[in-house]
Amino acid sequence: MTISAVIFDLDGTLLDTLEDLGGAVNRVLAGQGFPTHPLAAFRWFVGDGSRMLMTRALPADQRSPRLIERCLATLLTDYNQNWHQKTRPYDGIEALLAALTARRIEMAVVTNKPHQFTGQMVTHYFPGVPFRAVLGQQEAIAKKPDPVQALAAARTMGAAPEACLFLGDSGVDMETARRAGMAGVGAAWGFRTVEELRGAGARYIIDRPLELLALLAA
Repeated sequence: MTISAVIFDLDGTLLDTLEDLGGAVNRVLAGQGFPTHPLAAFRWFVGDGSRMLMTRALPADQRSPRLIERCLATLLTDYNQNWHQKTRPYDGIEALLAALTARRIEMAVVTNKPHQFTGQMVTHYFPGVPFRAVLGQQEAIAKKPDPVQALAAARTMGAAPEACLFLGDSGVDMETARRAGMAGVGAAWGFRTVEELRGAGARYIIDRPLELLALLAA
């Protein structure tokens, strides 16, 4: 079947958010008197929502539910003020989105980032891009790798799951694609490793965003 739609992950796929995420978490940790982390560590902390990000960053012997919730609230407040300091689209992403728009390929964003930030960031960094659905993590809805959001995006775009590519940088994204009946495309420029993407069942792996165009009729 010819591909008619593309679903994108956000962090590590469309946007390099690592410095702003890591900076916000480290400020929370420092405020609590805990050790901070090098930026590279956050490549493994992100991907499963903000609560899990905060949990992984805290010392293992300090992960009580009460402290996690308190630190999470502080994190969300900090990030709300600082998400746009160093975050940028990856090289080639804007050209890819323009090419897909010109080809009338439907597009959506599905991410485990909180929904409020997802909408703000997509509007800020990609004004005018006609995403049909922009879906972040919401408390009442299961997050990836549950396929519910990916399937909802496909319905909104009027695309059968098998006609969708799901582009993401993590094993969570590849599992989401598999469970949704979509073709998982691994973004090798993102936060996780090519080995993780392959191990999670990526159908394709691309090194640069514009390589996605060759897959539209694959």
